[in-house]
Amino acid sequence: MIFLQSFHMLSRKEDEDFFNTQSPTFKEKTQGTYYSTYYPFVMFRERNLPDFEFSDITVFYGNNGSGKSTILNIIAERLGLERGTAYNRSDFFDDYVELCRYRLAEPIPRTSRIIASDDVFDQVLDIRRLNEGIDDRKANLIADYVRERGNPEQEPNRLRGLDDYERWKAVSDARSKKTTQSHYLRSRVMRNVQERSNGESALAFFVDSIADDTLYLLDEPENSLSPSNQIQLKYFIEDCVRNHGCQFVISTHSPFLLSLRRAKIYDLDSTPVRTRRWTELEGVRAYFDFFKEHMDEFDG
Repeated sequence: MIFLQSFHMLSRKEDEDFFNTQSPTFKEKTQGTYYSTYYPFVMFRERNLPDFEFSDITVFYGNNGSGKSTILNIIAERLGLERGTAYNRSDFFDDYVELCRYRLAEPIPRTSRIIASDDVFDQVLDIRRLNEGIDDRKANLIADYVRERGNPEQEPNRLRGLDDYERWKAVSDARSKKTTQSHYLRSRVMRNVQERSNGESALAFFVDSIADDTLYLLDEPENSLSPSNQIQLKYFIEDCVRNHGCQFVISTHSPFLLSLRRAKIYDLDSTPVRTRRWTELEGVRAYFDFFKEHMDEFDG
């Protein structure tokens, strides 16, 4: 499914015209004020950006500083997509976004969103903090269990309310010969949310976040993912497009995601920006040449 059909970034003339001294917006914003940056104005002025035409999977490829994340943020802002974490803006960001234009093939679903690498990092950290809290709770319960098993004759506190009852029940269970330490823990604390590595949790975040018939912008989703999990994400994205009506616009330099089947790839490292096959990209060729050079070191 294709929802977003095309997107127009500012041409060199449109970019320069904004700074015309007769421009009312520019005059109003800059009167008596010095700005150290006009980002994202000027950033793409020399790049001869085309009008981006989108497929069901479209990829922006480029080295750090190529502007691929900026382009995704501009598209997301212009379309009014939901987002989680904040991103780099400037006093002129909204002015640039307002001058961009786009065409739709279908209405943008309300569930559409941009997912940035920071969203994934935050989720992984939240799970880690939650699991650390669970582990602390387990340690305290083990100490309680050991202490109460060592004091079978001591009377529990008299009951004065629900908290006292819970305490009394915990003491009784701990002293019961039928209660093992494992059963005592399982009945009082939830299991860790994810008994997974950070990379597995990051992959699960994408699987849990993607719904059917929706447009998604993914900003460097390979961050936090091992190579094997990047490959799993590639297969997952292909399945979402083939069987679940999703459209993806992705910024990446992962060779695994660049190999997405039938992806349309814009090479932001070339001037003018042009589409290329993934095997033509400089970053992918660097991997290929490296492994080719060391091929004799691999068994079989």
